Amino acid sequence: MTAEQPASPTALPQSVSSEEFKAVFRRHPAGVAVVTCSTPDGPAGFTATSVISVAANPAMLAFSVAAGSTSRRILDSAPSVVVNFLSQDQQDLARRFAARDTDRFAGLEFCSLPTGEPVLPGTTAWIRGVVEQRVPVGDSLLITLRAVLAHREDGTEPLVYLDRTFPRLEG
Repeated sequence: MTAEQPASPTALPQSVSSEEFKAVFRRHPAGVAVVTCSTPDGPAGFTATSVISVAANPAMLAFSVAAGSTSRRILDSAPSVVVNFLSQDQQDLARRFAARDTDRFAGLEFCSLPTGEPVLPGTTAWIRGVVEQRVPVGDSLLITLRAVLAHREDGTEPLVYLDRTFPRLEG
């Protein structure tokens, strides 16, 4: 294939394998957040590296969750969530909320907003968002949020995830 002769769209592969796709994104650094919400059974939450800013006006963000995740069932009915942006010293918290079949809030100190969502201490920032859309995409659910409340802490560095590790940012 040359620059003068682009490949025909029908000659290109129809999809990258999920293994190759995951391998590419393992080399793409991502910020780490814990998404929390209030449920009739108590607080719930999970680790997310898929949080993105979508629009500034109105302030919108999004994240995705795998269809098979236990968090997916909770998010099907949650009207709002808090996205807690973890600081670089919160690796244990990221692992805790990524673990399966465990009470992620057991023994954990946190506060709750008047609307019920848990807010984790020591984060770089958090945003309370009202769910605007739930969009099935492949084997995941994309959730868009309208940011209605935000808080940030100056002087804290974010937690970054890269290739299954948490490297520290320099400078």
